[in-house]
Amino acid sequence: MNEITTAAQLRELLGEVGERAANKERVVLHPRDREWIATSPFVVLATSDAEGNCDASPKGDPAGFVRVLDDRTIAIPERPGNRRADGYLNILSNPHVGVIFLIPGRNETLRVNGRARLVRDAPYFDDMIVKGHRPILAVEVAVEQIFFHCAKAFLRSSLWRPEGWPQDDLPPVAQLTKEVHANITETVEQLEAHYAPENYVKSLY
Repeated sequence: MNEITTAAQLRELLGEVGERAANKERVVLHPRDREWIATSPFVVLATSDAEGNCDASPKGDPAGFVRVLDDRTIAIPERPGNRRADGYLNILSNPHVGVIFLIPGRNETLRVNGRARLVRDAPYFDDMIVKGHRPILAVEVAVEQIFFHCAKAFLRSSLWRPEGWPQDDLPPVAQLTKEVHANITETVEQLEAHYAPENYVKSLY
């Protein structure tokens, strides 16, 4: 193993940053950023606690579910989940977050980094109602850094191209859960009922 332990070693291996990449960061939302956020139905919220323990949580809702409050602030609604709240507990001890916005079929992504806070209620919650339900809370992010990621990762992975997808021989989620968690007492049949789409739909909001 030849481990990289210094920034100089890393830079020697990767080379210098190109001018376009080095200068692509922004601190104020551009109208195109707003359009991208309004078109995105899925984000990943990355957090870490004060000790550096990390979490990356997927968040999804109808396109435009993340609200742009002003040129430097966005808000991400929370819907019913498993109540672990790993990312939210992280925010309470370390407000620095990263958010990646995906649009199905687009190979680029938008990154927003900033400082977050948890909000229990606000007037804009009324604009986040889905199927009659207001969000449980919202993550407000004060924007500190904005930029677009290029398409290379999506092109390499064929993420949106079914003809490039690997063969999926993994068992269904119920069987996976039963196999990997020794303390699960439910039967596979009970887990299948729990994970069934028609059951999940009942608890989305």
